[in-house]
Amino acid sequence: MKPKPIFEKRIFWDVDFEKIDYDAKYKFVIERVFDRGDVPDIRNCRRYYGDRVITDVLLNVQSLRLERLYLASAVIDRPIEEFRCYKLRQLNPELYPY
Repeated sequence: MKPKPIFEKRIFWDVDFEKIDYDAKYKFVIERVFDRGDVPDIRNCRRYYGDRVITDVLLNVQSLRLERLYLASAVIDRPIEEFRCYKLRQLNPELYPY
């Protein structure tokens, strides 16, 4: 059994941090770390899940803030046009992008 990855508790502010099942809820964890985590959190996430799993999750996530989309694109070395959240954003442009 792999040791749990170390993440900042603030990333998971809305759930019971101690009860997170990192294997069963891997999509949630990866999305949350890339959306709200810092560089050390992202590194720990990559070490725990591996780049293949992270790439699969990030390419299919429904929503990432734009600056985090560019970060994810750089981390997994894929153009933003391949991300599902980018395609969805193009279909529904926001009136006032924040």
